[in-house]
Amino acid sequence: MSLPPPVSGGPYPGGLPDRGAASRREASRASDRLSLSSRMMLGPSNTIRSMPRSGIREINELASQYDGVIHLEMGQPNFSTPEHISRAAGEAALNGFTTYTPNAGIPELREAIAEKLRNFNGLRVGAENVTVTTGGCGALFTSLVSLCDPGDAILLSDPTWPNYAMMASIQGLEVRHYPLRARDGWLPNPEEIERQITPNCRAMILVSPSNPTGTMVGEDLMGEILDLARRHNLWVISDEVYDAITFGEPAVSAYPFDSDRVISIFSFSKTYAMTGWRIGYTVARPDMADVLGNSQEPTTSCVNSLAQIGALTALRGPQDEVWAMRDAYWERRDLVTEMLSQADIAFARPDGAFYVWVDISQSRLSDNEFARRMVIEHRVAVVPGTTFGPGGGTHVRVSLATDTESLLEGISRLIRAVRSPC
Repeated sequence: MSLPPPVSGGPYPGGLPDRGAASRREASRASDRLSLSSRMMLGPSNTIRSMPRSGIREINELASQYDGVIHLEMGQPNFSTPEHISRAAGEAALNGFTTYTPNAGIPELREAIAEKLRNFNGLRVGAENVTVTTGGCGALFTSLVSLCDPGDAILLSDPTWPNYAMMASIQGLEVRHYPLRARDGWLPNPEEIERQITPNCRAMILVSPSNPTGTMVGEDLMGEILDLARRHNLWVISDEVYDAITFGEPAVSAYPFDSDRVISIFSFSKTYAMTGWRIGYTVARPDMADVLGNSQEPTTSCVNSLAQIGALTALRGPQDEVWAMRDAYWERRDLVTEMLSQADIAFARPDGAFYVWVDISQSRLSDNEFARRMVIEHRVAVVPGTTFGPGGGTHVRVSLATDTESLLEGISRLIRAVRSPC
C-alpha cells in the first residue's frame, strides 16, 4: 500500500523529512566533536597535577614488580586487629547499625575517647572537645581546611611525613620547611622555626613521636615551641598518632600547653593495628571541635558506623595486645640499632613510633638511587630520605613494622649495601 501524499500545512510541509540526511548531519557533528576532543583532551585539574607524589608509594610500586622483596617501607603494623574488635563490628553490622552517624561521631565513642585522653594522655577534656575523623589523614586534612585559606603558609619540619605537603598543595597553601639536624638530636630548633615565619604563616604542624625520625619533643622544648606560636599568633596542629608506641618515656602532648591554639590529632591505626578501618580523632577547644565536625559534612559526612563500634570496643576492652605490639617494636628497635651501631652506620635513635632514620652517605649514592638499588639488587624496600623533605638526601627510612626475622635480614642487606660504596 502506498502512503498518502503529505497534507499541505501539516506537521511536515513539503513532505516527510529525510531521516537519512539528518543522521548524516548528526554523525558529521559528532565527528567534529570527537576531532575537537582529540585536540583538547580533558585531564585532571592543575591542583592535582601539581600535587607531589608520595615516594613511599613509588617504592612500594617498584617493589611489587619483584618477587621475594622484604618490605621495610610501609608504616603498617604487621599485626592483625585484635579479634574482639573485629567481632564487635561484625555483630553491629548484623544488628543493623549501618546508618549515618553525627558528623562528629557517636556520643558513646566521643566520651570514651575523652576518658582515654584524660587517663592516658593527661588532658583535661570532655566529649565536647572530641571529633571523630576518617583516620589521622582525615583529621589532618579537616584541620587544615578549617584553619587555613588558600595563600596561607604552614610550617613543616624537614624531614617529615610527606602527606602534609600533599594536603597543603591541594588546598593552595605555601609550605615553609624548617630543618631538623643531627646536631640537635633531630628535634625542632625554635630559632630555625622562627627564621621561616612570614606574615602569611597561619599554622605549624608538629609531629611527636616523629615520622620518620622517631624522636620525641620533651616538655621544655614543647613549652618553647608553644611560646613561639603565641608570639606569632600561629595555630599548632600536633600529630600525636604514635602516642602509645614509645620506648621508655611517655609522649608529651602539645594540647595542655595552649588549648586555645592547639589541635591534637590521634588515630586507632597504629595503636590497635586498625589501618584499614580509617578512624582517628581530634581534640580541640569546643567551638573548634564543632567546626571540625561540620567541616566533614561535604567530604565524608561521618566516619562509617562500624569503624566507630570497633574503636569504641578497642577503648573499652583489654589493652594487652596494644602493649604486646609496642614491646615487639621496642625489641626490634634495640636489635636494629645494635646492628647499625656495630656496622658504624649513623642513625637517629627512635624514642617512639616504629621507624629508624638511617644515614646511607657511606654508600656515596643519592637516597633515590640507593633505595632503587636496594629493591632491584638486594630485594629490600626502604624509603628515600627526600620523600620526607629536601634535606633527606643522605638518609633512608626503615620501618620496624614487619616480622623480626625478615627485618633483621633486610637490615643485614642494607648494611652490606651501605658499606659497599659504588
